[in-house]
Amino acid sequence: MTLFESLQQRDVIFRNRIVVAPMCQYSAIDGMPDEWHLVHLGSRAVGGAGAVVSEATAVSPEGRISAGDVGIWNDAQVASWRRIADFVRRQGAVPGVQLAHAGRKASVHAPWLGGGPLSEAEGAWATVAPSAVPFDGDWHVPVAMDDAAIAKVVADFRAAAVRARDAGFDLVELHAAHGYLLHQFLSPLSNRRDDAFGGDFAGRTRLLLDVVRAVREVWPSHLPLWVRISATDWADGGWTPDESVELARRLKPLGVDLVDTSSGGLVPRVKIPLAPGYQVPFATRIRTEADIAVGAVGLITSPEHAEAIVREGHADMVLIARENLRDPYFPRTAAAALGVSVDAPKQYARAW
Repeated sequence: MTLFESLQQRDVIFRNRIVVAPMCQYSAIDGMPDEWHLVHLGSRAVGGAGAVVSEATAVSPEGRISAGDVGIWNDAQVASWRRIADFVRRQGAVPGVQLAHAGRKASVHAPWLGGGPLSEAEGAWATVAPSAVPFDGDWHVPVAMDDAAIAKVVADFRAAAVRARDAGFDLVELHAAHGYLLHQFLSPLSNRRDDAFGGDFAGRTRLLLDVVRAVREVWPSHLPLWVRISATDWADGGWTPDESVELARRLKPLGVDLVDTSSGGLVPRVKIPLAPGYQVPFATRIRTEADIAVGAVGLITSPEHAEAIVREGHADMVLIARENLRDPYFPRTAAAALGVSVDAPKQYARAW
């Protein structure tokens, strides 16, 4: 297989293996996607990607990372998303949405304002987590979730999947990575519970599996469902690659079609061996040992590297983040570099 070979999952055909990864824009008001999001996501669909996935889209107001996060918890947001999903689809890309809840990493400033926790005067809201353990020493202490709060989160993800369907998305990704709520339940560093949602591997993975089941029940069977995970916390005593493989084995029979494999984000100040493709080995191992499709992400910036990852069987899809911010037309740039002919929008054909 090659980077520009199509891929079919259920009834959805991706025109190539390049995915615009979810990237928070911190630019919404009351969770509403607006013209910024239309142009940001739409231009990358014009740029030739196989799929364009929205930023982390909150399933509830309290699940936002910042007050500038987009959401999908009400019908007005659905209407705004529908215009964006329709435009992305008309450009030949698969429109996807990443459903998320920030947990203890919620109620913070946008990165360009420092990214730290909001004060009460700045509109901070109560955060929740599996245990009352803050992300860092000066962060909010989250409320440890009781059974009712856990049930609400499952219901919120389920309702968000229904709204995603109504908004016209063809792909849903569940965000269980980067230290957000579902990841917080997975890792023993943040999950100190001694009930059915904590303790051993089965307990710590229970919430994510419950969410997957709830979403798959309402998400159309002909459309793919992905899950993003952090394959390791890069910290002693945290979530491990071995656990990631076992989790992937349990996700596949529940109807998950691809594991989007990232890493880190659960605890601050960890040492990560950053290098081009540093997370690809995690994806490859999951693909090989769990027999499930995977996406590779992380410092993949050159067409040749992306092509090698797919051609050599390390991953089924390559998710491009910051390089797609620098170059919205990265897929077309990659095609030219690799000598592949791809169609251009008729409005732009004279340039190709």
